[in-house]
Amino acid sequence: MVPALPSSPRVRVATVPHTDPYVDAVLPPDAVRVGPVHDPSPWLDPAYLTAHAARVDVVHVHSGFGHLPEDEVVCWTEAVRRTGTPLVVTVHQLRDPGRPGRQRHDAHLAALLATAEVVLTLTPGAADEIAERFGRTAIVVAHPSVARADPEGGAERGLVGLALGTAGAALPDPAALVRAALSGAVSGGGRLRVFLEAGEHLPPDPDLVIAEGLEVVTRDPARWDRQLQELHVAVLPERCGTHSRDLEVCRDVGTRVVAPSCGWFADQWSDVVVYGNDEEHGLDPVSLTAAVGAALTRPMPRPADRAWRAEQLAAVRAVHAQVYGQVVADRVVGV
Repeated sequence: MVPALPSSPRVRVATVPHTDPYVDAVLPPDAVRVGPVHDPSPWLDPAYLTAHAARVDVVHVHSGFGHLPEDEVVCWTEAVRRTGTPLVVTVHQLRDPGRPGRQRHDAHLAALLATAEVVLTLTPGAADEIAERFGRTAIVVAHPSVARADPEGGAERGLVGLALGTAGAALPDPAALVRAALSGAVSGGGRLRVFLEAGEHLPPDPDLVIAEGLEVVTRDPARWDRQLQELHVAVLPERCGTHSRDLEVCRDVGTRVVAPSCGWFADQWSDVVVYGNDEEHGLDPVSLTAAVGAALTRPMPRPADRAWRAEQLAAVRAVHAQVYGQVVADRVVGV
């Protein structure tokens, strides 16, 4: 009898963050995720990484580093090099929607991408921008399915949804967004549903108090996918984003998307309607009104084909497995 070949050891991966819908989806089935389950991740602490580097084969950073000062990210990347830990980085955001200005996030990305053995991102446009700004070639992997359409649910024709967060760098004038989206919804024969976080209120604006065709509901994280499925059109409000999970949910459940001109949303899903909203020019309310009206004239898209989404997910996981295997092999050769 020919003895069986020993099975390949499973790759031990520390993901940052430890878990979220995208990270969970793309992890290859033969990879072992190494804890602990903490937020912020202790793997971003140079001392922790140094002490526990032998426990992992790869550290894969997706996000979760925005709270760190620039010099701490640099210090962490030095620890990565010193310990010889293979680093993979997926660039989800080329801007930090939660913080004003670009300097801090740019410095974070510069340090991470200069250290990473492999860089991934979600769209060709983002890959081109990474090459131009940071001199790195990024592998493009699609954003996989993160939701399923509820067969018992359905969309209301003419219903437009707009989820508002707290006013800030990515959302400096929420009242202007509501007015423009409402105008487009009403002119298209529909109405606007504004989603607010629990305890939040509409921006103080006398015109909105008496506006017809406007309703306000609380965003429910536990059933957010279902709330998006109830819409004919969903408006993405941010002015400095790059990619969007909500866009993928809409794609999965069959809701048309009106997306801002910033970032690479149209690369992420070509079947979107774009309006003007970016860091340089700000919100163009006329274009938002027109985009919502145009989106309402189009038929609601069908939910994404599940077989195609499953094939796409398998391909994305295969790319991650190949990347992990390569950087681990490179580490062994280099020892």
